Amino acid sequence: MDRQKKFLIFGGAWLSALLLTWFLYANTVAPKAEKEAPIVVAARDMPLGTLLQASDLKLVRYPVRGLPTGAITEVKAATGRVLLYPANTNEPVLAQKLSAATSAEGLSSTIEPGYRAVSVQVSDTGMLAMIQPNSRVDVLFTRPGSITEASTSTILQDVKVLSNGRPQGTGTAADARLPRSPVVTLVLRPEEAEKLELARNQGKISLSLRNPLDTQQTAAGAPITDDALDPTLADRIAKARAPKTNPADRKAWEALARKDMPKEPEKPRAVVDVYRGDKHVQEIFR
Repeated sequence: MDRQKKFLIFGGAWLSALLLTWFLYANTVAPKAEKEAPIVVAARDMPLGTLLQASDLKLVRYPVRGLPTGAITEVKAATGRVLLYPANTNEPVLAQKLSAATSAEGLSSTIEPGYRAVSVQVSDTGMLAMIQPNSRVDVLFTRPGSITEASTSTILQDVKVLSNGRPQGTGTAADARLPRSPVVTLVLRPEEAEKLELARNQGKISLSLRNPLDTQQTAAGAPITDDALDPTLADRIAKARAPKTNPADRKAWEALARKDMPKEPEKPRAVVDVYRGDKHVQEIFR
């Protein structure tokens, strides 16, 4: 009986020693498997102002315990935004270092070299709901005036829309000068921007939405005038402006005009040449 107890005590001591050794090894020597999460990092060195594309970014596993503040976990969340600071290869892309795609910094960086952004005030809110960023529109110009002077023509075709919406105020007194109607910002070449600015100061500007797959531009034609709406309008206006006279008065004027006209002399019936010596005389018989 004493021998059995000794074996149990000895076995318990060995088991305790093994458990203690394993515990010490697991907490001091063996590497710990930390929990990780994917974050977006730069796939290459990029300068300030770079418009991020999917090819510029990649996902890597990063320890959750050491995740930097503002880390982005999806590539699409950073695509289309602009770097506000330079980024090195494999550097985490942080939200505070990016510009929102709809902010001033982000929009200005999306303008292609050689183009300009020009805003147009839109009064048709129904059309504004359909015009979204990257839509394609035509610009129509309507010249005001009388019914015979007014005209409409298409001055720009297949123009890209950069943004739309109401201008954002800053809460200052200068906000009172901002247009109350929504505006649409268009991307134009410099000469097109000048043309649009002139048209905006000469008359009314409106936009027509077009299919983004339809890139065909039609030849510029003559402006559309009132003839397109009412082909008989010009004749009716001319007739209305013609002086109205009484038929009897018209006949009296015609008779008076005939009376005042000089009468033609009667043609002679015969002309006879008479020679008396060196004198020559013509005798006229009527």
